[in-house]
Amino acid sequence: MRHLLDLYDSGLLQRALLEAVLVGALCGAVGAHVVLRRLPFFTITVAHATFPGIVFASIIGLSELVGGLAFAALLVVVIYITTGDQNLDNNTAVGVALAGSFGLGVMLQSTQDGFSKDLTAILVGSVLTVDHRDVVITSVVGLVVLGALAGAHKELVFRAFDPDGAAAQGYPRLLDLALLLAVAATVVATIPAVGTILAVALLSVPAMTARLVTRRVSTAMLAGAAYGAASGVLGLTASAEWDFAAGASIVLASAMLFVATYGVVGASRWTTRRRAIQAVAAA
Repeated sequence: MRHLLDLYDSGLLQRALLEAVLVGALCGAVGAHVVLRRLPFFTITVAHATFPGIVFASIIGLSELVGGLAFAALLVVVIYITTGDQNLDNNTAVGVALAGSFGLGVMLQSTQDGFSKDLTAILVGSVLTVDHRDVVITSVVGLVVLGALAGAHKELVFRAFDPDGAAAQGYPRLLDLALLLAVAATVVATIPAVGTILAVALLSVPAMTARLVTRRVSTAMLAGAAYGAASGVLGLTASAEWDFAAGASIVLASAMLFVATYGVVGASRWTTRRRAIQAVAAA
C-alpha cells in the first residue's frame, strides 16, 4: 500500500488515474446498452467516424473535440435515417459508414503537407498526458449521458427487448437515436485517454463481464461501471509500475477481469450443479 501511495505521488499520475476511473466507469455503464443492443460494430464505426472530424478541426484550427463530436453525431443521424425501421445493428449501413468516414479522414490528412497530428494518440490515446480540461469534459459528458440513460431507462430497455410493443405503447423511435448519440458522445469523450480503437474495448468488455454476474440491465450498468473503473486503476498501476502502454494496459486489465470473473462464475455453477446431482443421487 505504501508503495502504491508513493507511485501516485505525482500530480500527473493522479490526474491520469482520475481520468482512467472516469472513463472506465462511463464506458462500463454505457456499455450495458451497447451489449444489450448488440452495437459493438456500430461503436467501432462511431469511433472511426471521429477521425475525419478531428483531422478537419485541426486543419481549420477548431477544437478537435468539437470536430470529432460533430462528425460522429452527423454520422449517427445518417445511419439512423438510412436504417429506417430496421434493427439498429444494420451491418450494411454501418459498414458503408465505417469505410466512408475513415477514407474521408485519410483523404483530408493527405491534402495537408507536414500535417503534424500524432495519429497514434488518436488511435490508442494517451491517458498520461490528459489535462484538467479533459477531466472536466469527461465528467460533464458522463453526467449528461448517464443522467439521460437513467431518465429514459425503462423506455430504452422496453425498446431493446420489444421495439414493436414499445411503439404500440407510444414510445418514439427517437429514443434509439438518443441512445446512439449517447454512445457517440461517450466515445468522443474517451478518445484523449484511450483513443478510438481502445474505446470500443472499454464499451464492450466491462459490460460483458457484468452480464456474467447479473441479468438486470440496471444492475449491469452499475457492475459494468465498477469493472470499468477497476480496469482503469489496475491498468494504469501496471503501466506506471512496469512502463507499459497505459491505454493498452487498461484494456488488458478489463480482459483479465472478464477471464477471472468467467472462471469464478463457471466454477460456482459447476459446484452447484454437482451438488444438485449428488442430492438427486442420494435421494
